[in-house]
Amino acid sequence: MKIKEITAKKLKLELRQPVVIALGTIDYSETVIVKIETDEGLVGYGEGSGATFVTGESADTIAGAVLLLKQALIGLDPFSIDSIHHLMDKTLVHNAAAKAAIDIALYDIMGQYAKLPLYRLLGGMAKQMETDRTIGIGAPEDMAKEAVRLAEQGFRHIKIKAGLNPEDDIEAVRRIREAVGGAIRLKVDANQGWSAGDALRVIHRYAEYGVEAVEQPVPHWDIDGLSYVRSKSPLKIMADESCFSPQDAIKLVKKEAVDLINIKLMKCGGLYRALQINSIAEASGIKCMLGCMMESRIGIAAGAALVASRPNFLYGDLDSFMYFKENEKIRGGFTCDGPYITLSDEYGLGIKVD
Repeated sequence: MKIKEITAKKLKLELRQPVVIALGTIDYSETVIVKIETDEGLVGYGEGSGATFVTGESADTIAGAVLLLKQALIGLDPFSIDSIHHLMDKTLVHNAAAKAAIDIALYDIMGQYAKLPLYRLLGGMAKQMETDRTIGIGAPEDMAKEAVRLAEQGFRHIKIKAGLNPEDDIEAVRRIREAVGGAIRLKVDANQGWSAGDALRVIHRYAEYGVEAVEQPVPHWDIDGLSYVRSKSPLKIMADESCFSPQDAIKLVKKEAVDLINIKLMKCGGLYRALQINSIAEASGIKCMLGCMMESRIGIAAGAALVASRPNFLYGDLDSFMYFKENEKIRGGFTCDGPYITLSDEYGLGIKVD
């Protein structure tokens, strides 16, 4: 079986309402849908969703990178995933979301050829996983109301965005904890918004309200600062923007900088690299979370299959599709009941694209 054609199409996804984080305001998502066709008639779908302030990629650059990579990949066997990733890295540095889109489509094809749903192709530990929901930055009282709404919908894990103002960050967590009670599990994501000193001051206050983990408290490049915060923190510290690759994961392990790693397919280049990062973390006694950028059902189906297939994923943060208005062009892959994502038993991703 050989790769016959690769196409990339941009798709704009409208949000129900803007999401505010420390790095900026997200009003919509422009993603890239990649379609790979084989000479045996199988068709796989992947997705590349960028964030210029995190990965440096936009829909335009992702689509362009996919077309550049296409020239190197036509005629190759979709099952040669290791060789394909090495070839993509040799052909084009960085551009992780573009590589993720190709990677996901290849795994979709492999699942179809093997007559297995993706979660079983990856290991098949389970077909269901639980996701958290994220609350964007806003007035603390409004964030507390949103937390109550999510708890009433059955969400047991809530991730709170922070990083603009330390005092507001503390007040938001205080109000949310008072509003939802002690049963809801809280994490906070600062998106690189604090200095090491501010991070420790805020984190010690968070400990009073039962927060269990703080994500990316300091700038992505400040691994020494991250290690220092972790050494003094009463809470678990998670890396996100500090970990794009297996090599980054090794650096974090050597520096004893984290308790957790947030892996994102769009950040690392897809399922193949995500599996490598998870293996490094697991061998080092570090649990992982599988997060998302602003993917549609395609990227979320791939991420959910990975979480469901690997016990080292302590958390799932795969809620981006819940923020979009309905899009009938992309269907299938999974069903969702509150926080529970149940994967399709159709072969591959089980995704239909019109």
